[in-house]
Amino acid sequence: MNIIERITVTEDATLISLNDSPADIRLVATIFEMIRDAGIDVDMISQSPPNGQHSSLSFTVSGDDFGGILDIVAKLRSVNPDLKISVSGGNCKISIFGEAMKGKPGVAAKVFKAAAAVNADLRMICTSETDISLLIVKADVDAVINAIRAEFA
Repeated sequence: MNIIERITVTEDATLISLNDSPADIRLVATIFEMIRDAGIDVDMISQSPPNGQHSSLSFTVSGDDFGGILDIVAKLRSVNPDLKISVSGGNCKISIFGEAMKGKPGVAAKVFKAAAAVNADLRMICTSETDISLLIVKADVDAVINAIRAEFA
């Protein structure tokens, strides 16, 4: 059985990062309620562990929702002017999936080694037991996929 069953690419992902935001689950809930109310679907979500009273939260949405996210960002800034928000469009998500990844040490190491070998501009990582998703710039997609395939050949 192959460790990797499939590799998929989702194009035109917009990355939103809230850096040094208050480490408050109520704020996180409010942000995602605003996004829901705007009819925007969130894909990847990653939060760093709190550092004192602050944390960083990143998530992705479709590039089609870029305008809606900018409206939400403006509302968030009006409520919390100290919030450091960055928005980056034109990214792609590469998802590496395989049931055999579950309980198999070293799979993530091989994926990250492959991305490093081609100097990929990596923006975000999300994982589960059977999936590793990398958010990278569009220009690096083919090189990263080829490197991952070579690493697992």
